[in-house]
Amino acid sequence: MSSSSGWTAKQNKLFENALAVYDKDTPDRWQNLARAVGGSKSPDEVKRHYEMLVEDVKQIESGKIPVWNSKKKGYPEEEQRIRNMRL
Repeated sequence: MSSSSGWTAKQNKLFENALAVYDKDTPDRWQNLARAVGGSKSPDEVKRHYEMLVEDVKQIESGKIPVWNSKKKGYPEEEQRIRNMRL
């Protein structure tokens, strides 16, 4: 079953956890990740979601997108942004 709708917070959390299990060298990585988010996304949707995440990280690391720090009510310095990414 495939869904072109957005990703829920639960699906995103499942996706993030699964990325730690299925790294780039895992055979059938996208199929495994699709199953890990509950089977509601196709392998192609999971791959696109990953590619968008990678692009977001690049934008953040380059300083083009500031990261909000809710504890300090502001934006952390570059070093703190990189530590917070955990990808």
